[in-house]
Amino acid sequence: MTLTTVILIAGVVLGFAFLAIVFSFFSVWLRAWLAGAYVGIVTLVAMRLRQVPYGLVVDARITAKKAGIEITIDDLEAHYLAGGNVVPTVQALIAAQKAAIELNWNRACAIDLATKGSGKSVVEAVRTSVDPKVIDCPNPAAGRTTIDGVAKDGIQVKVKARVTVRTNLDRFVGGAKEDTIIARVGEGIVSTIGSAETYKIVLESPDAISKVVLKRGLDVGSAFEILSIDIADVDVGENVGAKLQEAQAEANKNMAQAQAEIRRAAAVALEQEMKARVQEMQAEVVRAQAEVPRAMAEAFRSGRLGVMDYYKMENIQADTGMRKVIGTEDKK
Repeated sequence: MTLTTVILIAGVVLGFAFLAIVFSFFSVWLRAWLAGAYVGIVTLVAMRLRQVPYGLVVDARITAKKAGIEITIDDLEAHYLAGGNVVPTVQALIAAQKAAIELNWNRACAIDLATKGSGKSVVEAVRTSVDPKVIDCPNPAAGRTTIDGVAKDGIQVKVKARVTVRTNLDRFVGGAKEDTIIARVGEGIVSTIGSAETYKIVLESPDAISKVVLKRGLDVGSAFEILSIDIADVDVGENVGAKLQEAQAEANKNMAQAQAEIRRAAAVALEQEMKARVQEMQAEVVRAQAEVPRAMAEAFRSGRLGVMDYYKMENIQADTGMRKVIGTEDKK
């Protein structure tokens, strides 16, 4: 095989490879060119080498171009490589433009990336900005159905509220989301019920709760703007004040019983102590009585006590004993 033949074969192979590449990108290139959103073949090949779905990116550019929005291929490709959703971001940008909402490409990309993995999307954010959203307060998915507050008279009031919000695109990135709005509204409702003198005031004018809560500016620092707070349902709950008083009375009773038991135990201990002291005193008496014979014997030996004195003392004791017996019988 001659050198010329080898060169000819190589040229034919390269030619077929080039034609294959051209035909593989031709439909996309032609579609973009006919739509007025021209993209070069070299750019398409470069996107293919970077593993970017060039067909998806070109279609997104065509959609934006037809809507009158100029977005470069580099911007679309950069957003895709950053992990963003190109087509929904373009759709959100178009929806914002049609609704006369100020939203540029960079902010739309930021919102799209911020909502990634949260179940939300930039399209939903723009749609909520155009068409306000209603949030149940409390959230039934959290396991609670009412917000419970207690008025000053001790009666519990159960409230269901609906919060109408609109997305604030300027604060969407980094702003508090729905859970924060629900928590703030719930706190405001509980505080308003707690400041009411009686539960009847809450039942008579539930709209007063909405007015008081709205004045607090609960949407500050959040991704939403609160348009209205509507009280959907108001119910009377338990008499919490009476239960608290009952519990306090029970606690006071238990405390009084404990204190009485302490006093009883102290009295029993004192009684036992007195009995012990009586026993001690009786022992002292017995000890003193035992000393009497010794003293008398010593007196006899020393001559200080005579026999007649001893008999006289015995007669006096016998006479005293007889008088006691006669006095006891007279009383009976």
